[in-house]
Amino acid sequence: MPKTEETVEAKGPTFNGKYHYASGKRKTSIARVRLYEKGQGRIVINGKPFKKYLTVKETYGIVQSPLNITSHLKTFDISVIVIGGGMHSQSEAVRHGIAKALVEFDPELRGTLKKAGFLTRDSRIKERKKYGLKRARRAPQFSKR
Repeated sequence: MPKTEETVEAKGPTFNGKYHYASGKRKTSIARVRLYEKGQGRIVINGKPFKKYLTVKETYGIVQSPLNITSHLKTFDISVIVIGGGMHSQSEAVRHGIAKALVEFDPELRGTLKKAGFLTRDSRIKERKKYGLKRARRAPQFSKR
Protein backbone atom coordinates (compact mmCIF):
# COMPACT_ATOMS: atom_id res chain seq x y z
CA MET A 1 0.00 0.00 0.00
CA PRO A 2 1.57 3.34 -1.04
CA LYS A 3 2.23 5.99 1.54
CA THR A 4 0.82 9.50 1.33
CA GLU A 5 2.16 11.93 -1.20
CA GLU A 6 5.22 13.74 0.03
CA THR A 7 8.08 15.73 -1.47
CA VAL A 8 11.67 14.88 -0.65
CA GLU A 9 14.17 17.68 -1.08
CA ALA A 10 17.50 16.21 -2.03
CA LYS A 11 20.58 18.18 -3.00
CA GLY A 12 20.13 16.70 -6.45
CA PRO A 13 16.68 15.88 -7.85
CA THR A 14 13.36 16.39 -6.07
CA PHE A 15 11.04 13.40 -5.88
CA ASN A 16 7.34 13.62 -5.14
CA GLY A 17 4.27 11.47 -5.46
CA LYS A 18 3.32 8.08 -4.08
CA TYR A 19 6.09 5.95 -2.70
CA HIS A 20 6.70 2.51 -1.22
CA TYR A 21 8.88 2.34 1.90
CA ALA A 22 11.14 -0.40 3.24
CA SER A 23 14.24 -0.62 5.37
CA GLY A 24 17.21 -2.83 4.62
CA LYS A 25 19.99 -3.95 6.96
CA ARG A 26 23.44 -5.50 6.67
CA LYS A 27 26.08 -5.68 9.44
CA THR A 28 25.72 -2.28 11.16
CA SER A 29 24.26 -0.44 8.14
CA ILE A 30 20.61 0.57 8.02
CA ALA A 31 19.07 1.87 4.79
CA ARG A 32 15.65 3.55 4.66
CA VAL A 33 14.42 3.28 1.07
CA ARG A 34 11.59 5.08 -0.71
CA LEU A 35 10.53 3.86 -4.15
CA TYR A 36 8.68 6.62 -6.03
CA GLU A 37 6.33 5.49 -8.77
CA LYS A 38 6.50 6.97 -12.29
CA GLY A 39 10.19 7.76 -12.08
CA GLN A 40 13.08 7.82 -14.53
CA GLY A 41 15.50 5.49 -12.77
CA ARG A 42 17.30 8.03 -10.59
CA ILE A 43 18.79 6.77 -7.33
CA VAL A 44 19.78 9.25 -4.61
CA ILE A 45 21.67 8.10 -1.50
CA ASN A 46 22.03 10.61 1.36
CA GLY A 47 21.29 13.52 -0.99
CA LYS A 48 23.83 12.53 -3.66
CA PRO A 49 23.43 10.57 -6.89
CA PHE A 50 24.39 7.00 -6.02
CA LYS A 51 27.41 6.93 -8.37
CA LYS A 52 28.87 9.91 -6.51
CA TYR A 53 28.04 8.54 -3.05
CA LEU A 54 29.37 5.02 -3.68
CA THR A 55 32.98 5.45 -4.75
CA VAL A 56 33.66 1.74 -5.41
CA LYS A 57 32.40 0.74 -8.88
CA GLU A 58 31.62 -2.86 -7.83
CA THR A 59 28.91 -1.54 -5.51
CA TYR A 60 26.92 0.03 -8.40
CA GLY A 61 25.82 -3.41 -9.56
CA ILE A 62 24.93 -4.45 -6.01
CA VAL A 63 22.54 -1.50 -5.61
CA GLN A 64 20.88 -1.95 -9.02
CA SER A 65 20.64 -5.76 -8.99
CA PRO A 66 17.04 -6.03 -7.62
CA LEU A 67 15.91 -3.55 -10.29
CA ASN A 68 17.80 -5.40 -13.06
CA ILE A 69 16.45 -8.82 -12.10
CA THR A 70 12.83 -7.55 -12.07
CA SER A 71 13.21 -5.32 -15.19
CA HIS A 72 12.27 -2.13 -13.29
CA LEU A 73 15.52 -0.21 -13.83
CA LYS A 74 13.86 2.88 -15.35
CA THR A 75 10.48 2.58 -13.58
CA PHE A 76 11.19 4.18 -10.20
CA ASP A 77 13.01 7.09 -8.63
CA ILE A 78 14.64 5.93 -5.41
CA SER A 79 15.55 8.00 -2.38
CA VAL A 80 17.72 6.35 0.29
CA ILE A 81 18.99 7.42 3.69
CA VAL A 82 21.72 5.07 4.89
CA ILE A 83 23.70 5.16 8.15
CA GLY A 84 26.45 3.06 9.72
CA GLY A 85 28.90 0.53 8.34
CA GLY A 86 31.24 0.76 5.39
CA MET A 87 30.76 1.23 1.67
CA HIS A 88 30.10 -2.44 0.83
CA SER A 89 27.85 -2.96 3.86
CA GLN A 90 25.82 0.15 2.98
CA SER A 91 25.37 -0.94 -0.63
CA GLU A 92 24.08 -4.35 0.48
CA ALA A 93 21.71 -2.68 2.96
CA VAL A 94 20.38 -0.50 0.12
CA ARG A 95 19.93 -3.62 -2.06
CA HIS A 96 17.97 -5.31 0.75
CA GLY A 97 15.76 -2.22 1.18
CA ILE A 98 15.08 -1.84 -2.54
CA ALA A 99 14.13 -5.52 -2.81
CA LYS A 100 11.71 -5.25 0.13
CA ALA A 101 10.16 -2.07 -1.32
CA LEU A 102 9.69 -3.80 -4.71
CA VAL A 103 7.78 -6.60 -2.97
CA GLU A 104 5.58 -3.98 -1.29
CA PHE A 105 4.95 -2.44 -4.73
CA ASP A 106 4.20 -5.79 -6.43
CA PRO A 107 3.89 -8.95 -4.26
CA GLU A 108 4.29 -11.11 -7.38
CA LEU A 109 7.98 -10.12 -7.55
CA ARG A 110 8.61 -11.93 -4.25
CA GLY A 111 9.45 -15.28 -5.87
CA THR A 112 12.04 -13.77 -8.22
CA LEU A 113 13.73 -11.72 -5.50
CA LYS A 114 13.59 -14.56 -2.96
CA LYS A 115 15.25 -16.95 -5.42
CA ALA A 116 18.06 -14.42 -5.98
CA GLY A 117 18.51 -14.13 -2.19
CA PHE A 118 17.75 -10.41 -1.97
CA LEU A 119 14.97 -10.67 0.62
CA THR A 120 17.00 -12.62 3.18
CA ARG A 121 18.52 -10.49 5.93
CA ASP A 122 22.21 -11.42 6.26
CA SER A 123 22.47 -11.45 10.05
CA ARG A 124 26.25 -11.86 10.31
CA ILE A 125 27.58 -9.11 12.55
CA LYS A 126 30.76 -8.63 14.54
CA GLU A 127 30.92 -10.83 17.61
CA ARG A 128 31.38 -9.10 20.98
CA LYS A 129 34.68 -9.16 22.84
CA LYS A 130 34.78 -11.55 25.79
CA TYR A 131 36.59 -10.86 29.06
CA GLY A 132 39.93 -12.60 29.47
CA LEU A 133 40.45 -12.55 25.69
CA LYS A 134 42.06 -10.01 23.39
CA ARG A 135 39.23 -10.07 20.86
CA ALA A 136 36.05 -12.12 20.47
CA ARG A 137 37.94 -15.43 20.33
CA ARG A 138 41.66 -14.56 20.31
CA ALA A 139 43.24 -15.72 23.57
CA PRO A 140 46.44 -14.23 25.03
CA GLN A 141 49.57 -16.04 23.87
CA PHE A 142 50.38 -19.09 26.00
CA SER A 143 53.89 -19.51 27.30
CA LYS A 144 54.87 -22.87 28.73
CA ARG A 145 58.07 -21.53 30.38
